[in-house]
Amino acid sequence: MLYWLLKYIILGPLLRLIFRPQVEGLENVPEAGPVILASNHLSFSDSIFTPLIVKRKVTFIAKAEYFTGKGLKGWLTKMFFVGSGTIPVDRSGGRAARAALDTQLRVLRSGGIAGIYPEGTRSPDGRLYRGKTGVARLALESGAPVVPMAMLNSDAIQPTGQIVPNLGRVRIRFGAPLDFSRYAGMSGDRFVERAVTDEIMYELMELSGREYVDMYAQKAKAQPREPVPA
Repeated sequence: MLYWLLKYIILGPLLRLIFRPQVEGLENVPEAGPVILASNHLSFSDSIFTPLIVKRKVTFIAKAEYFTGKGLKGWLTKMFFVGSGTIPVDRSGGRAARAALDTQLRVLRSGGIAGIYPEGTRSPDGRLYRGKTGVARLALESGAPVVPMAMLNSDAIQPTGQIVPNLGRVRIRFGAPLDFSRYAGMSGDRFVERAVTDEIMYELMELSGREYVDMYAQKAKAQPREPVPA
């Protein structure tokens, strides 16, 4: 109930008024049945604007740390994620990836929409990074179509580390659903899973217009940054 209150009464109308979302291709999201929404990840606000735009409920998973923060900020963050239907997943253990997959599979098997960021984390510099194969396993095990979704400028609206968003018109683009039924029964084949993931990332590159980097975003974040010339 809190999800729909936030969407239509508490936050939704205000966010629509302030950020005036410009959306292309929303008709590509099926009105019923299981769907995987696969998006690039530029900003914390991606998880705010996606449920706002998509008519049906979108269920994301998020690291458990978002639910255990301290103080007022931690409480507000927790309430937002709980209210938006986000499911916490402990990413510290070896079984965490499987737990996240099983959580999203339950959503899909109940006919819902599972939201996923194939890069696994926010882009450190706005470029599109190599996708992790969890999105492929999700598609192959569920049989659900994958709708690629590109956040076009959310990093300008709310850059990483900035709490208060900038004023601007958020832009989102949805691509045509991708059908991977030709790979039915091949979940677990790492070559097939990589091929499926790369096809999804190619569509995200085309939709977003962002430069693609064949490296995991987490690895890019761990690398030392080049000093800015004086």
